[in-house]
Amino acid sequence: MNTTRPVLMFGATKGVGWLLAERLCSRHRKVVALARASERVEALQQLGVSLIEGDVSDAVAVERAFTVAGQDAVVVSTVSGILHEGCFVDEVGNMMITDVARGWSPYRVVLVTAIGCGEMRPYRSQRAVEAFGHIVDAKSRAEEYLRGSGLPHLLIRPGGLLDGPSTSQAELTSAPDVHGNVRRADVAALLEETIEQPDLDGQAFAVIDPTLESAARRRASTP
Repeated sequence: MNTTRPVLMFGATKGVGWLLAERLCSRHRKVVALARASERVEALQQLGVSLIEGDVSDAVAVERAFTVAGQDAVVVSTVSGILHEGCFVDEVGNMMITDVARGWSPYRVVLVTAIGCGEMRPYRSQRAVEAFGHIVDAKSRAEEYLRGSGLPHLLIRPGGLLDGPSTSQAELTSAPDVHGNVRRADVAALLEETIEQPDLDGQAFAVIDPTLESAARRRASTP
């Protein structure tokens, strides 16, 4: 791992993104993050993050973040949310990142999306499709856009995200039919390990923790 290479983060104010920023800063990595004004912005600065204030759907703000990070940065996006009815930052924001990244020769662009994206689509449960199929579809379109960009990239697809301490049992898998849960802390740990791993370019992995009981397994075991 090249510990001098900057890491440019989108989505660092919460969840997996926040936990990854904590890990990287604790190892004195240069971390740049684009974030909207919130109570977490000051906390990110206290971690040592170079903060660029702005929105990931704004090309000027995203360009500014890339300018601060510079060439050869590792770009990590965990962004998610609704911009307005029927429009998701998971798609629009990640496509904006891809567009701007083309001009900056990043080491790699890492999208953190979700189980069920891309080639995993046929294996979604009906319950999952009804609950958040439209969001996963938006994430899938962002994945395909990145795949078609020619940029070096890595796709990480966590299962159902849970809070709590790391179990250190989470696994990467390329199997398209997996389901399960995983702790956010474990996803952040695996991201730190893999974002610069040289043999992973162009690949996609689900992340699950086989030691955590999933909703599907609970239903199957209920008499």
